[in-house]
Amino acid sequence: MVRNRTLGNTSINFFPVGLGAMPLSLEGHPNEAQALEVLNTFVNGGGNFIDTANVYCVDDSDVGHNEQLIAKALKQYKNANDIFVGSKGGLRRPKGKWTVDASPAWLRQSCEKSLQDLNSDSIFLYQLHTPDPDIPLTDSIGELSKLQEEGKVQHIGLSNVNVEHIESALSITQIMSVQNRCNLFERTSFKNGVIQFCENNNITFIAHSPVGGHYQHSQRGDNFLLKKLAKKYAASTYQIMIAWLLYKSRSIFPIPGASKTSSIKDSIQAVNVKLSKEDMQSLEANIN
Repeated sequence: MVRNRTLGNTSINFFPVGLGAMPLSLEGHPNEAQALEVLNTFVNGGGNFIDTANVYCVDDSDVGHNEQLIAKALKQYKNANDIFVGSKGGLRRPKGKWTVDASPAWLRQSCEKSLQDLNSDSIFLYQLHTPDPDIPLTDSIGELSKLQEEGKVQHIGLSNVNVEHIESALSITQIMSVQNRCNLFERTSFKNGVIQFCENNNITFIAHSPVGGHYQHSQRGDNFLLKKLAKKYAASTYQIMIAWLLYKSRSIFPIPGASKTSSIKDSIQAVNVKLSKEDMQSLEANIN
C-alpha cells in the first residue's frame, strides 16, 4: 500500500487519498442522504482529509452548503477529531457565476462564516482559492496570516497558483499546501516547476481533479493505454490515474471528487495499485 501523506513540515498524516467534496453541493448535486453516505463511505474506508470551500454551492444564496454538510457528517463520527477539513476563501457565487474577491475584508468575512458553517473554532487548513488580479497577493496572504494569529486558522494553503505566487506568499508566512488541478492529461504543475518547488520546500501539493473530472471524461474513457493497464492491474482507469500521481511524488496528495459512494470507494482503492516503473514511464510518454 502507498504510504500516508504528511502536511507540509508537520507530523500530521493523511490517508494517501483525500476527498474533494465539491460535487456534493454544485447544481444537480445529490440529496443530503446520499451526500452524507458518500462522506461516510470515505471515512469508513480510512480517509481523513476532506477538501471544501464556502463557494461550493449553487449560488450566493447557498454559500456554505458544502461546509454545513461536512459539519453534519462530522457530528456522527466518534473519531471526528481525527478527520481534517481544508476550506477556502477568495471567491463569490453571484447568480451561480464564479468571481474572484480576495480582498482582506472578504477573506475575513468568508473565514468567519466558514467557522460557523463548519461548527468549529478553528479551520484546520484555510486556502486562498485563487490570487485576485485586483488585490496584491501580499495583502490577501497578510489577512490569512492575521486570521492564523487569531487562532481562526491553523494552517495556510494556496490554490491555483504558480511558483512566483508561492514565493510571494512565503515572504509573508509559512505555506503548508498548494492545490492545483493536476492529472495525467493536465500536467501544468509539473511543467512550470510548481511540484518541484513544493518538493524542495516541504509543501504538500494537493492535486484536485486527479482523474480529470468532467473536462477529461472522454479522454480517460477512450484511452487505450489506461484501459490496458486497468485490465493488467485489475483496477479501474480512475485508480490507475490516481496511482500514477501517488508514485510520481511523496509530495502529491490527490483529492478525487465524488457524488456517489461507488466513486469514492473505487478511488480510495488506488492505494493498493503498485504501478511498475515501466508502466509509469509508458503513461507519461503516451498520454498528453
